[in-house]
Amino acid sequence: MKKFLTEFKEFVAQGNVMDMAIGVIIGAAFKAIIDSLVKDILNPLIALFTGDDLSMLSIKIAGAQLTYGNFISAVINFFIIVLILFIMIKAVAKAKNITAKSEEEASEPTEKECPYCKRMIPIGATRCGYCTTKLKGFQGQE
Repeated sequence: MKKFLTEFKEFVAQGNVMDMAIGVIIGAAFKAIIDSLVKDILNPLIALFTGDDLSMLSIKIAGAQLTYGNFISAVINFFIIVLILFIMIKAVAKAKNITAKSEEEASEPTEKECPYCKRMIPIGATRCGYCTTKLKGFQGQE
């Protein structure tokens, strides 16, 4: 049991678990904002055209009240959240792509191998510093 508790503490202390917990908390807060957007702004705007607030739309079938307007609001919430997540993921992917390109540029070679003595020399060298061979036509050099 002691080993189990130790392993559990290590698992909880890992960064991934904490990141996930923070993400869930932020997601819940974000959902509250989207719910308010739909309920307090979009539904009244829709009511201007339809005459009824979405939450008021319902139908009575065999004594049961089906409020399909709430379902429509939930679908709108879902699509707004998906749209915003899509935009955020694209932005993160673009930022990662920019970072990867700058790392790729930083990792370009600064040395080349002399074709004669096989020692590494600066990439822009036109003559080998070791064997003194002139590097005509080697990697674009004249």
